[in-house]
Amino acid sequence: MGIENLADLRLVQEAARSGSLSAAGRTLDLTPAAASAALKRVESQLGARLFERSTRALRLTAEGQTLLDYAGRAFELLAEAEAQVAAGRGELVGTLRVAAPSDLTRRVLLPAFDEFLARHPGVQLALSVGDRPLDVMRDEVDLALRYGPLADSRLVARPLAQTRPVLCAAPAYLHRRGTPRLPQDLVQHNCLSFHRAGRRQREWRFGQGGQWVAVRIDGDRHADDASLAREWTLAGVGITFKSYLDVRADLDSGALVRLLPDWDTEAYPLHALLPSNRFVPARVRALVDFLADWLAQWLADDPAGIATAGGSADAGAVRAAGRPNIAG
Repeated sequence: MGIENLADLRLVQEAARSGSLSAAGRTLDLTPAAASAALKRVESQLGARLFERSTRALRLTAEGQTLLDYAGRAFELLAEAEAQVAAGRGELVGTLRVAAPSDLTRRVLLPAFDEFLARHPGVQLALSVGDRPLDVMRDEVDLALRYGPLADSRLVARPLAQTRPVLCAAPAYLHRRGTPRLPQDLVQHNCLSFHRAGRRQREWRFGQGGQWVAVRIDGDRHADDASLAREWTLAGVGITFKSYLDVRADLDSGALVRLLPDWDTEAYPLHALLPSNRFVPARVRALVDFLADWLAQWLADDPAGIATAGGSADAGAVRAAGRPNIAG
């Protein structure tokens, strides 16, 4: 037997939020007896205990947390459907919760978000910017834009761009310290690293003629925000190894110089990650399509040819095969 009454489920949601069954009852205009009966009905219908009860508060069980994770999204989708019906014209409405890397957002995507919101005035954007590891399933995100190979089989991904990291430095740094000619020369330079997947970079990889070399790097500073590594590099502090999307404008303007251009670097794709391929709100699908088209136009005149739009999966969304590499 499943849950038969949405009002009972809302009571569970409110009790979890307030930590009190009586407080949840007051919010929903229910007597303490009615609130207690509603919780008992849901637990009986599911055959699971949703809260650990004490004299002071309620605490969700693992089963209760799982139910609330899905219930929250279900209520959001129901609210969206009601808004769409009320609008009567199929206009996009609701809040888009998007997580994206710091430099990519500031250097590339802000104009895209501005244009999308201008086209869809019924949509609001809640943007989380950063390079720390993120659990897309748990952190209440509708869409995450992430670099790197994929690894979480629960997620659905759409490739937005195929790119590679590039080694770069400011002219002032190269004038002062010299220009590396081989990957091994980097051991003599101040290499500015940032965290990927919550871990500090310790080596950079380069290939030539099918042979790859990993160079152990070191420097006088590193950060958990990839945009700081770029800013330090622009200031002439050292050398960094960043996604081409993030530094393309700096390379085009001459503020940064690309190093070791004859050496290959490993693929560093950009994906749009969705928590599920089911019940994806129309506004989320619309934003993914918009960003794919916007990036295709932005990369169409790429003089270096290092990045291309989309990827091998032009067929749209693909199921990921492991855990996403959360990188900046």
